[in-house]
Amino acid sequence: MKTRLSGRETLFIGAMLFGLFFGAGNLIFPIYLGQQAGQHVGWAIIGLLITGIGLPLLGVMGIGLTRSNGVFDLATKVSRPYAYGFTVILYLTLGPLFAMPRLATTAFQIGLTPFLKQSQQPAVLLGFSIGFFVITWLLARNPGKIMTYVGKWLTPIFLILLGSLMLVALVKPLGGLHVAARGAYATAPLLTGFTEGYNTMDALASLAFGIVVIDSIKALGVTEPGQIAKDTIRAGLISVSLMGLIYALLALIGTMSLGKFAPAANGGITLAQIANTYFGAFGNLLLALIVIVACLKTSVGITSAFGDTLHEMFPKLPYMGLIIVACIIPAVLANIGLTQLISYSTPVLMLLYPLAIVLILLASLSPLLGTSRWLYVMTTAWTVIPAVLAGVAALPQSSTKVAWIQALQRLNDALPLASLGLGWTVPALIGLGCGLLGQWWSRHRTTVN
Repeated sequence: MKTRLSGRETLFIGAMLFGLFFGAGNLIFPIYLGQQAGQHVGWAIIGLLITGIGLPLLGVMGIGLTRSNGVFDLATKVSRPYAYGFTVILYLTLGPLFAMPRLATTAFQIGLTPFLKQSQQPAVLLGFSIGFFVITWLLARNPGKIMTYVGKWLTPIFLILLGSLMLVALVKPLGGLHVAARGAYATAPLLTGFTEGYNTMDALASLAFGIVVIDSIKALGVTEPGQIAKDTIRAGLISVSLMGLIYALLALIGTMSLGKFAPAANGGITLAQIANTYFGAFGNLLLALIVIVACLKTSVGITSAFGDTLHEMFPKLPYMGLIIVACIIPAVLANIGLTQLISYSTPVLMLLYPLAIVLILLASLSPLLGTSRWLYVMTTAWTVIPAVLAGVAALPQSSTKVAWIQALQRLNDALPLASLGLGWTVPALIGLGCGLLGQWWSRHRTTVN
């Protein structure tokens, strides 16, 4: 029996995990953050890295430390009904409803729109989104080959292409870093960068991709749970280190782009402008290849994880049928448009992220705090209501005219740190305290009896 992964195998797993993580949001949000943060980009990058790489690493570590088989297994520490609800919502958000349509739309908007007239774009987007998810389905049919597809081929190709563009942008910058910050970045760049990191969806993805990493390690012959945990954490460290470096460089490039371009509605527009400025028509082709490869590898990973997890939860649902559904729905939704998709997904992310962060932190601290049901139930229970309020507060302006929604938004505004998107933190800490007391009481009663 194999006792551990070799260094080369660990590197491949780490490259695969990086490839699964680094998709649409990872390209466009750091650029957008850089434009908005201006002279405060350094603090904004720190905030982004906390949620953008710190939480994903803790998510991967939590899966490993608790020796869970995936997010559903981890969430059952709260309760099985909660685990079913949370896991299904998580995978629908990361899968066909939000993240996957955004992958295809980002690939199209950044990669292909420079070559098209405005009147051609709707029809070409429809054809592109269908083709994109047909390829996704073809590659996701055999989940055992995910490491080969993503770790050995798609990720190295992506890094070579993106690295060439970033190198030129850093060597010949379009401007400096001393430009005015905008919006919340002017007064609270670190915390604003922290909440901006939500949009990468990587903390959520770390829970979702845990099962892919664990299955890949098992496929290489490692079966001892403790060693699987160690190899999972090593792969996570490789992945997030590379992600952090690229995030920081993209944010700096975004800030420097203000020397030539006005702030854009999203980072995809700016990225296309930068590539065209440096390389002309070839830059558009280079960027098309970068973004399509980036989004495709993540799409394959999400589809495989979606099918694998839901098949385990609901054995009567076949894997092949699930991945077909996972590809058909986003092929339709991708035609809504990138900016609209981001605005629609934000309320759901603001709801899911507090619950995911609590689960991740409890799992990561399990060697210190243990895995008592008291801890998981009480902390989660105190987090649910402020998480719902945060989701309501992030609804589009068109929804806020309803009286009961306005009432919930006022309730959310009354929470400490709510203006920073962190209204859930104080209730979660209260819940953690209650959980620790309950755990102590339970152990004390058992000892007395």
